[in-house]
Amino acid sequence: MPAATPTSPPVPESAVPAEAVAPLIRGVGVLRELTEAGGTLSPSALERATGLARSTVDRITATLARMGYVRLDGRDAVITPRLMELGNAYLAALRLPALLSGRADALADELDESVSLAVADRDGIRFIHQATRRRAMSLSFRIGDLLPAERTAPGPLFASEWTDADWRAWRERRAADPQDRGFPAVPPREPTAAQGEFEAKAAQAGRDGWALDDQLIEPGLVAVSVPVRDPRTGRIACVANVVSHTSRHTATDLRETLLPRLRATVAEMERELASTPDPDPGPPPSGSASWIGAAKNEMGREFIESFARGLTVVTAFGEGRAALTLTDVARATGLARATARRALITYEHLGLVRQQPESRTFGLTPRVLSLGFPPLSRTTLPRIAAPHLADLSARVRESTALAVLVPPGSGEGAEIQYTARAVSPRIMGVDIRTGTRLPASATSLGRVLLADKERSADLDRVRTQGYALLDENWEDGLRTIAVPVRDRTGRVVAAVNVALHAAGRTAEECVAEILPELRLTATRVETELHAASHFTRVPLL
Repeated sequence: MPAATPTSPPVPESAVPAEAVAPLIRGVGVLRELTEAGGTLSPSALERATGLARSTVDRITATLARMGYVRLDGRDAVITPRLMELGNAYLAALRLPALLSGRADALADELDESVSLAVADRDGIRFIHQATRRRAMSLSFRIGDLLPAERTAPGPLFASEWTDADWRAWRERRAADPQDRGFPAVPPREPTAAQGEFEAKAAQAGRDGWALDDQLIEPGLVAVSVPVRDPRTGRIACVANVVSHTSRHTATDLRETLLPRLRATVAEMERELASTPDPDPGPPPSGSASWIGAAKNEMGREFIESFARGLTVVTAFGEGRAALTLTDVARATGLARATARRALITYEHLGLVRQQPESRTFGLTPRVLSLGFPPLSRTTLPRIAAPHLADLSARVRESTALAVLVPPGSGEGAEIQYTARAVSPRIMGVDIRTGTRLPASATSLGRVLLADKERSADLDRVRTQGYALLDENWEDGLRTIAVPVRDRTGRVVAAVNVALHAAGRTAEECVAEILPELRLTATRVETELHAASHFTRVPLL
């Protein structure tokens, strides 16, 4: 498990290493601007935000689109859930979310309050897990959000381990950014606190072993934090944080009523870390860059090969692969050693990779989460599916839809609910509104969903062939064909269909012409769903 301690300040722009890959620097800059804008920007807005030429912005977004990380939607570039595989690589290598999230979730259920896990990112903190409560007054940040250490409860705990160089970097940042404009996840900072106040809080937090946030970020928000220590080093691996609102708890109340239970959970977390052996390195994504040459031949100069190669380096890391040598990275990606080395040098300059000189290995830093993760961490299955349904509808010129069982897991007498759709451009098309509920057994969507849960001759056939085709069962003239959408475990969680007038295509033509396109769409939805749900919960509705 890699240390989650502050890294050195970023290298000044004037000191860009001679071997750094300039297109990779520019491409990462575009991804960060898209992230800070909530995931969507026009090329002209990207041009203004990055200072890059429009032709460069167009080539970067075209490359990202070819990689599946961005969707070009009219005039806008929109990040897609597949981009989360970069942040997933960091979180998998870190292992903390996989090991500790269950206990954080259980504590949130017990206290009926939001619980989060945070790690240090230089003189800020980033959240790596969120267990939120569904209330009108919701109190949570997104996974990957960066907050200034001095305005949070976890911050003083991390700062209690800072070196003189870390404190110097923090003071320089505060002087250069007095209103915290570099932290878009928080409101602008109010007038500066008294000199030395945060230093005193950090020292006190180090002595107490806990810290409070009493409305430092915004009025009404209070939190209490306790550090989770790495059993091998004794240093802080992450911080567990309980967040509430003053309408429910005062800061004093948090300390007196919730802190004891938080401490007990942290003790359980530390026992978990101490008893869990290091994982065996799983198979790396060998040859992940093998497709890049073909993409370059296909797109010509619009595809930035060095940028694409650089992004594949991040995916070389993962569970059991937290610390990799240059040779490891080159082998995992299929890149030449010189190419992998230049990408790692670039990432180290950007603060996305940290090198351990004593072991000659490299590891990802929390800053990787700044590449699209926060806005994508709140996505839903309907939002994932919508653009793919629109593409499918345009290809087959028929109406398409996504549906789930309600309630989830229900059997006999169950209903389906339409959660996303794309309407046919035909004059006569199927138009079933989002939110509509129908008996599951009477629809192709429902039969696909029921086939994963029930046993009967008809449903066994649906499960075996992988699709359901219904002719005019629900309405005269209506023919539908549906296929399943599966989660990371292989469980069917939704279904997608194409609905058309029976005069448009025969049943045989639906199987021959529509089914392949429908399966391709389901695969694309599943790819993004699997990336989005690796470390976050993706609502089905």
